[in-house]
Amino acid sequence: MANHRLVFDDLPVVVRRELEHELGAAVIETTNCQGSYSPSLAAGCLLADGRRLFVKAVSPAQNPESPEILRREARVSAALPADAPAPHLLHVLDDGDWIVTVYAYVNGELPTIPWSPPQLARVLEATWALAEIEPPVSLPSVAELYGPVLTGWRNLAADPTGHGLDPWALKHLDRLAEMEPDWEDAVAGHELVHGDVRSDNVLLSPDRVTFVDWPAACVGRTFFDILSILPSVALEGGGDPEDVLARHGGSAVDPEAITAVAIADAGYLLDRARMPDPPGLPTVRAFQRAQGEVSLAWLKARLGWR
Repeated sequence: MANHRLVFDDLPVVVRRELEHELGAAVIETTNCQGSYSPSLAAGCLLADGRRLFVKAVSPAQNPESPEILRREARVSAALPADAPAPHLLHVLDDGDWIVTVYAYVNGELPTIPWSPPQLARVLEATWALAEIEPPVSLPSVAELYGPVLTGWRNLAADPTGHGLDPWALKHLDRLAEMEPDWEDAVAGHELVHGDVRSDNVLLSPDRVTFVDWPAACVGRTFFDILSILPSVALEGGGDPEDVLARHGGSAVDPEAITAVAIADAGYLLDRARMPDPPGLPTVRAFQRAQGEVSLAWLKARLGWR
């Protein structure tokens, strides 16, 4: 994965000075995160007074949409209850151009890739446990947040220019487009949903699983997170989606609800994969394309259509 993220030294001097003034100490050492699918700075920072913090920052110059995403994440983080498995938000600096957020440092590691069965079990168990946390009243529903984008099959069916779909998807395109909206009723509920659980959004400590990057948090049914992570788990060596789901709580979910979400996820990924890379995010379409292929194979097996 290309290293396209900001590093701490990329911050303008005036922004770094304002940050250090807010923190009350100079930043003397940084560990810059790379990879992932965002152009934003994400860096562990050691301060002159010995504290460790985690800093995120971005401006429209990296990607026009990224600053508002970081602002939304800050609002969500501030509203999450104390028992949420999320980093604690400490500071927000926003000059209208640069947005900088500061979080408590989490002493944890990303999961090992390929996934190890024990780590995958921990992460999926922690994901299911999000349902036990009272969500903030300010969060939108899953349908409100994702309704405008989980329209991939309908987009593909309406596109007269061709889209390179495989023969099975083309044969059943109208039927999939007709069934696609069913996902909204399937995930309606009042449980906390992270909205973007992936291996790079999880930190493992000896006694805790912490989820990071919460801008897509919403309210619905937590199994939305479980189903959405399965294609990336398969790509990262964690196992076939159907098998992983069967081993990790899938029997508790209505099979028709699973199918409805699987249809919506596959359509979204295949639709997005054909679009140009967004500014500053040169790896996201390739990742969506690879996930879309996994999702489509899962969908074919699950539906059993010829």
